[in-house]
Amino acid sequence: MIVIPAIDLKDGQCVRLLKGEFDQVTEYKFDPLVLAASYRDAGCSLLHLVDLNGARDGRPGNEKIIRNLSVMEGLSIQVGGGLRNESLIETVLETGVKRVVLGSAAMLRPQAAVQWLNDFGASRIVLALDARLDADGEPRLSSHGWTRDTGQSLWQALDFFSQAGLIHVLCTDIDRDGAMTGPNLDLYAECLARYPQLEFQASGGVRDAGDLQALDQTGVQAAIVGKALLDGKIALEELGPFLQKD
Repeated sequence: MIVIPAIDLKDGQCVRLLKGEFDQVTEYKFDPLVLAASYRDAGCSLLHLVDLNGARDGRPGNEKIIRNLSVMEGLSIQVGGGLRNESLIETVLETGVKRVVLGSAAMLRPQAAVQWLNDFGASRIVLALDARLDADGEPRLSSHGWTRDTGQSLWQALDFFSQAGLIHVLCTDIDRDGAMTGPNLDLYAECLARYPQLEFQASGGVRDAGDLQALDQTGVQAAIVGKALLDGKIALEELGPFLQKD
């Protein structure tokens, strides 16, 4: 398993949301480019970048930073947020971004998303599935910056897209995102048991290096880590076992 540091951008600033709520935002005084370089220098090969303006508004809002990061030597990035049509996806990929992360667009237009998998290649697309557990423990999917219920379960979406050539899945437990309560290990273990052919990126709840070790045991290919790194709960030196090249 590799660690993929996350940088969430809102109005050009590095921030973190609590459980996806835009009115529960923590701002960090890090320059996004300097922060990304520090992760690269620590040995990270891949960065997860979220354009929160794009996720909320349906159009990219931090293009300059994304362009600058996409050409940073020694670091690849995957970018999500507001990429809801073919033209935007193509534009971002042409900047040199390694992968685009599709969430709301794939939920709203699944057949179009299948076409994008074919047109751009499954290796360049990550499907972001953001779930909240319902009263029965069923993971239900949300979209539009986690503000809308899609009416689908995680398993319904994975059944559909796994038959269309999907490779990379970023699965977030919304209620754990930014909450520092530990990752949902049972959810990721079930994902791997149901879909062993997919490469999962776990997101939400990571507190410390012990959580990374626990996630590694589930079999997920990657762990997205944001707040724990920003708050210094995980030192860069502790990432050593999780820095295999992507």
